Amino acid sequence: MLAAHPETAYFWGRVAGNGELENDCVTVRTRDETAARRLAAIAGAQQVDHRIVEREFAHDTALTRGKEEYTVQVFGDLADRASAALGLPIDGQPGGYRFDTFAEFDRQLLRGLLEGCGVVCFRESAGEVGISFVHNDERLHRRIQRLLDAAEPAVEYGALEESSSGGYWFGIDSTTEIAAWLYEGSEQSGLFSPSRRRKTLRSVERATGREVGALRAADRESKR
Repeated sequence: MLAAHPETAYFWGRVAGNGELENDCVTVRTRDETAARRLAAIAGAQQVDHRIVEREFAHDTALTRGKEEYTVQVFGDLADRASAALGLPIDGQPGGYRFDTFAEFDRQLLRGLLEGCGVVCFRESAGEVGISFVHNDERLHRRIQRLLDAAEPAVEYGALEESSSGGYWFGIDSTTEIAAWLYEGSEQSGLFSPSRRRKTLRSVERATGREVGALRAADRESKR
């Protein structure tokens, strides 16, 4: 689980984005049952918990909505080992988010982070995709920004701002290329949340008027 593989990069991205490490337990949450079962298979977890939870909107805590949530937990010493090896925070202690071991699989890591703490929407008025990251830990945001700096498509993003929930958020300015890049080839690996992938790619296709595969092919051709 701590070696560099596409599956582990995606898994720990999901944990960092929407999970936590506690003594003898790694927890990761998702709103997609298929994604939960894929995460459980990667980690060898035996059970997926399902419940309806009330969640506050990230930018307006006065509003809530009920959402399905699936929880995957891995018990044992993996939490302690992951904290030591990857710098993930444990038991409320600060972490350093040392993801260098997954440098070869930055696409899968970023995809896990996007699905864990990212927000994707289609801005009807502007006809473009909106992507932002929302999380309570400023250090994780800084790590995500460094990963975006090193991503294959050039990515611009806005300043880190405080959210009404007490955490932080920042938005990506050039979104269609990074969204297409993040999910390219994911169909073969299965390392994605079907609902998030579907929403993201549909938003890209609405914004560009082209299928994602054709968009990426044109992008590669333009760089030759």
